[in-house]
Amino acid sequence: MKKFFGSMVLLGLFLTGFAQNDPQAKKILDDVSSRVKGFKGITADFSYITKDRKNIKRNSVIGKISIKGQKYFIKQGSTEIYSDGNKSWNFNGDKEVTVSDIDNDSHTLSPQRLLTNFYDKDFTSKLVSSAGSTYQILMMPVDKRKNFKQVTVFVDKAKKLITKAQVIDKSDNKIEFDLRNVNTNAALPDSRFTFDTKKHPGVEVIEQ
Repeated sequence: MKKFFGSMVLLGLFLTGFAQNDPQAKKILDDVSSRVKGFKGITADFSYITKDRKNIKRNSVIGKISIKGQKYFIKQGSTEIYSDGNKSWNFNGDKEVTVSDIDNDSHTLSPQRLLTNFYDKDFTSKLVSSAGSTYQILMMPVDKRKNFKQVTVFVDKAKKLITKAQVIDKSDNKIEFDLRNVNTNAALPDSRFTFDTKKHPGVEVIEQ
């Protein structure tokens, strides 16, 4: 789980010809960002499938995510990831939780960045399809040190939300990510986004 969002995270194939953002793509993504920032809280079910460079399925995961501003909480099986915007806690569901500071200059793509304004300075973007009920936007990172080559996002035209994304990493592995049952009016207490050691007696805390 942590690896997924770290590589998106949970993500320039060829940067030639993408010197600037496509105005159409930027307008769509600006609308998405503005809409998401207006929500007081978001919850959703998610799934992702990992495929290798030969398009053979290697992994399939389902889980739940909660987002409030720069805070997020992810639960997948017994694994839980908390982030209050400054620190993150990765709890293995048993006897160990790893705590680390959030690096705002990280070369990864975290959940809240995927849904809000991650594209603004870090990517070039191009609208590649507007057929049907979704916009399909191809994005390449400006910084080649990032863990992925390209991200394709699918924006629901009616909801103005990203409901699907496809990420290709530097090894040409593919991650297909889907959001379902999205609630954009969720009341989420701040306590949801921090790991409470009092509620998990005996858990070893590992500082990184």
